[in-house]
Amino acid sequence: MSTISIAVTGIAAAPRIAATPAVPTRLRMTVRGRRVLAVLASLPIVALIAFGALSGGNAMASSEHGAPADTFQTVTVLPGDSLWGIATEIAPDADPRDVVADIISLNALGTSDLRAGQTLAIPTAYTTAD
Repeated sequence: MSTISIAVTGIAAAPRIAATPAVPTRLRMTVRGRRVLAVLASLPIVALIAFGALSGGNAMASSEHGAPADTFQTVTVLPGDSLWGIATEIAPDADPRDVVADIISLNALGTSDLRAGQTLAIPTAYTTAD
């Protein structure tokens, strides 16, 4: 067996490049990246609003049985009647200002103006048991 030897001459070694420190680059947000970031940031807020909307109805409901609406006594307003006159008629011993305020609150009246033929519910505190 024979051996072959090759001598390489004339090829210069590759020059060595000095290691340069890495330059930090600035983060550049694209329009798509901003949109994705905005959606991700708003997800917890949307989740809280949805949770509040879906579970908010339970706060108003209760298992207690209130008085049915038909247990209220009603008064039909006659021409010339006023809330003050009705209040003194249904509760002569009570302060008419309190009775008027209760009637307005119960009937959700915006003003104290009455129309003839209008039906008013009387608070049960001022009704007499028949």
